[in-house]
Amino acid sequence: MGTNERLREAAEKLALTLSAGGGMQRSTARVLTALLYTEQDTMTAADLCAELSISSGAVSTAIKHLMPVGLIERVPAPGSRRDHYRFRAGAWAALMSQQNTLLATMRDSAQEGIDATGPDTVTARRLHEMQDFYTFMLNELVPLIDRWREQYTADHPAPN
Repeated sequence: MGTNERLREAAEKLALTLSAGGGMQRSTARVLTALLYTEQDTMTAADLCAELSISSGAVSTAIKHLMPVGLIERVPAPGSRRDHYRFRAGAWAALMSQQNTLLATMRDSAQEGIDATGPDTVTARRLHEMQDFYTFMLNELVPLIDRWREQYTADHPAPN
């Protein structure tokens, strides 16, 4: 089996994992993994359609889902009239950092519930546990991502 087939197989396997266990739409997962595993610097929507044998609408929808969360980006392609896309450097840390908003929302929702209920109720105990968990996660996740970025930058200096 050649390198291209092995890469394509690995990409499809990850796409299945992201769609089955990760809750991502299958075509979105396939576009993501195609951009992650490609040997090309960038791909156009037409390239993705041809590579994945999916419709332009499916590719367009996938791009609309992947760009706002920072996993892929549109890049300039001098001389080309088509949009070009690539998997974004630093995407994984950016994706995890976005979870901070959800963590803060969950923590704050617990506080709203605590404020609305009596202090010694079953509901208050559950909400305190929720609040403590999300406060802990917020306190741990931010420095963890920062440490990862520092380590990654140290281990992989940018080319000159």
